[in-house]
Parts: sequence; C-alpha cells; structure tokens
Amino acid sequence: MDVIEIIQTKRNGGTLDKEQIDWFISNFSSGYIPDEQTAALAMSIYFNGMETDELTNWTKAMVASGVTLDLDSVGKFTVDKHSTGGVGDKVSLILVPLIASYGLAVPQLSGRGLGHGGGTLDKMESITGWNASLSEKQMLTQLREIGGIIAAANEDINPADRRLYALRDVTHTVDSIPLIASSIISKKIAEGTESLVLDVKTGSGAFMVDFNDARELAKTMVELGENSGMKTVALITSMETVLGKTAGNALEVSESLEVLEGGGPEDLIEVTLALAKEMLELAHVDADPSEMLASGKPREIFEKMVLAQGGDLSKGLPVAEFKKTIKASATGFLSKLDCRSVGIAAWRLGAGRARKEDPVSPTAGVVCLAKPGDHVKTGESVLELHGDKNDCFDYAIEALEGAIEISEVAPPASPLVLDKIFV
Repeated sequence: MDVIEIIQTKRNGGTLDKEQIDWFISNFSSGYIPDEQTAALAMSIYFNGMETDELTNWTKAMVASGVTLDLDSVGKFTVDKHSTGGVGDKVSLILVPLIASYGLAVPQLSGRGLGHGGGTLDKMESITGWNASLSEKQMLTQLREIGGIIAAANEDINPADRRLYALRDVTHTVDSIPLIASSIISKKIAEGTESLVLDVKTGSGAFMVDFNDARELAKTMVELGENSGMKTVALITSMETVLGKTAGNALEVSESLEVLEGGGPEDLIEVTLALAKEMLELAHVDADPSEMLASGKPREIFEKMVLAQGGDLSKGLPVAEFKKTIKASATGFLSKLDCRSVGIAAWRLGAGRARKEDPVSPTAGVVCLAKPGDHVKTGESVLELHGDKNDCFDYAIEALEGAIEISEVAPPASPLVLDKIFV
C-alpha cells in the first residue's frame, strides 16, 4: 500500500476500497502514518465526500482500531441515544434513567463540551464526587444492576477516532458530513449498543445550522448505522433557542432533577419524551414514557447511577457567587432569544472551554427567565448570568448584543421535532 496513492485517489474524487481503508486506519492508529498525511486525506474527504460502501468500510475500520464492549453478559436489550449537541441540551441526564426504568440497558458514553455547546460529562461532574471514568467491568456491572451509565469512553475504545478528531479540530475539517457520521457511529458501535436513536439538532445554536445539512447528516448516519448492523433512527429537532431554561453545568443538572421530580420546562420534556418513544420502539416496548417519568422511578435510578459513580446529590449542587441580569428594553412579546448567542455568553462566563484541556466552571451559565412567546415589560429581567468572578460579565454581555428581540405581537409557535429519518 502507498499512502500517497491513497491521498491522491481521494483528492482526485476517487473511491477507496476496503483494503486501502483498512490499511490506512490501522497504520494511522499505530502511529506509522504521520499526521500531515492524515490531515491531507481528511481535507480530501472534506471536499470530495465518500460513497456509501466506502464510508461503511471506513467506519468499520475505525471500530476495529480498538476494543468493542461485549454487552451480552448484561442480559438486557441495549439502546442508546446520541445528540449532535446544542445549548441547554441536558436530555441525556433525564433520558438514560427514564429508559433504564423499563429494564433496558443504556450504555451512554459521552463527551465534554467544546465552544458554545455543553458537554454531558461536564454537567455530571458538577455533582460532588461523581467520576466519569469507569473500567469495562464497572460499566458492565452498573448496566446489569442499574440499567444505565453516563461515562467517558476508555482509551481502548476507537483510538482511531480520537486521533483523527484531534487532527480535524486543528485543520478545520470538523464539519465534514462523512467524517462526522463515521465518528459518531463508530463510537456507538464500539460501545456495543444494539440500537441507537440520534437527535440531530438544527438552528442557530446547533452544529448544523441549516435544516437541509442536518437532514443530510441524519440520513447519512441512519444509513451508516443500519449498514453496520445497528438499528438506527434519527429525529431532527430545533435548536433555535435554548432547550429548557438553563445553559451551564450545575444549572442543567438542577433542571434535569426538576424534570425527574415531575416539573420542568415543557420544551425539554417534549424533546425528551419524543426521543424516549423512539428508543422504546426500537426495543419493542409498547409504553407511554410520560407515565414512567411521572412515576418517580427514573429519579430513583438517576440517584443510583450517581451513587455508583461516587457522586453525592445530598451535598447539593454548587452555586455561582456572582449574578447579573439582562433586562427587557421594551414592553411586548419576546420574539427572539438567539441560541448561539446565549451559548457563547455561557461559554465566556466559564461554562465551556476553547480547548479540550481547559477547565470549566461548574456554576457558570445563563438562566432564561423568559423564552420566545413570553410577554415582558420594560425593565423586567429576561436573562440571569451566573459567574465565579465579578469581572467576568462584560465579555458575556457583549455576546448577547442583538440576541434579544421584542415585538408587539407574539411569534408563531415553532415545532420542536422537525423530521424523522429511518430506513
């Protein structure tokens, strides 16, 4: 095999065969192929895309670069969910214990936030003592005994994806649909789940701002999952404004607990239940998840999950020392609360990171005291900013310029679930 020939084939719009892909991924994972050549191939894929069979082979080769969890010993049907991320997207914290309440296993291996989008592990780490790192034995035991985990993938799972993602991040090839799809699906195959529901976000606060791009990504991932032997369905959901009322780590855990205890914002509940229905359908469970959510059982399972990973909810969640409010400039209906702007404000307050190695604040973030469609009066607080330092607010407030619009008439209600993609 010749690395230059492989790069040239892709650069010229050709299709790589299985042998070329297997050889390249294997040798890249072992460090034989240097980063600059892999970056060249990633850029060629970015511009020329990949054929369906080619992408399937690429994904399977990435899975084969490391270990695949064997969940047979768990003795339960396995189903997972993956979101492409957004602002205030704390759905996993509710969904994992909700689905585990039915006797199913949810092996949610999650990531950390980067930029304006929050990370599930960062949110959970705001709970005192909670540990994201579990051995394979611990994962299997927790799935068997409790039914759900939220944890970090260990170093042996899909090392090819970890190395390739780092390169994509510094070569501006992150937003390539084939590379996004293969990254997500290969990780889910490697975690051993039998079925997967995808939450593909679109709108201002989403990675895929354009609906058609989101639909193409959803379609690609569903086909890729199915071609790889994993039953896969995708919902495309709106991320034009913050999901729920909070963006920030401890703030989102608190809101998730509110939902698990029978309260919480309607939009967050709607998206959670829509995804839950799809997960139950894949697991051949005929049930209404709203009834289970109201029963209190998912709240009990969440506490068991937290305890099993060293966390202690009885100590309470950390609270920011400093707060500042953004007030309405006029009386009328809140017609716009730009999602990305709120996410960037939360990030600048300390809730997110610019680089993977950066620390995050557990307490920083934004609380939406009003959402689009709500009536507000001049001087009434619309947003509450939370920070660890009194001098952290100016930079965040700057991100919110133009993010809030107030109109004389209420904006039309927009659907949250925009489409469903399945085979």
